[in-house]
Amino acid sequence: MHIVIMGCGRVGSTLAHILEDKGHSVAIIDQNPEAFRRLRSGFRGRRITGFGFDREVIAEAGIERASAFVAVSSGDNSNIISARVARETFGVDNVVARIYDPRRAEVYQRLGIPTVATVRWTADQILRRLLPEGAEPLWRDPTGAVVLAELDSGGLWVGEKVGALEEHAGTRVAFLSRMGEALVPDRDTVIQDGDIVHIMAGADDLERVNAAVAARNGEES
Repeated sequence: MHIVIMGCGRVGSTLAHILEDKGHSVAIIDQNPEAFRRLRSGFRGRRITGFGFDREVIAEAGIERASAFVAVSSGDNSNIISARVARETFGVDNVVARIYDPRRAEVYQRLGIPTVATVRWTADQILRRLLPEGAEPLWRDPTGAVVLAELDSGGLWVGEKVGALEEHAGTRVAFLSRMGEALVPDRDTVIQDGDIVHIMAGADDLERVNAAVAARNGEES
């Protein structure tokens, strides 16, 4: 994947290094060229000086071939404007914006822009959205035996009932995230496009659940 990051602060530089270590190509944008000093000397990605909502700047960063765009500058307005430009002008579906004001975050979630408020923000949360790899634990009980996990169920489950997913994967759906709000479903709740499925399962069952969902997705593909 090619990923464009706006903002080379502690978060942006950390993401850039992690993504590069995972084998992805990265371009990072910052209006302050001094910010690039946070990047390690061996960083191979592109450094672009400018504003992330400037079309020429993000075009120079390779937005037209990007699989994802993440905005983690210090300004809410800059982050959301650049995220919208990436999605609406350049057609990048996978965008994430950091928002300092949680009330704004809810508004932008409803507009279809995934946001993470700084009060609960970590690099791991951003990476979970950029690089979904099956069921990723969000919470564990004190014994470590039970986990709450976000399930990458794939778009092929859209239109299916929650009960069908539970039966196929042998797990329990705890709740759905829909348009920025949490929804506790019943077995007849239909999964909609954009829903994020959260499951409760035994820690030892995650690989089995992943395999079951992957097998179904492979069959439908």
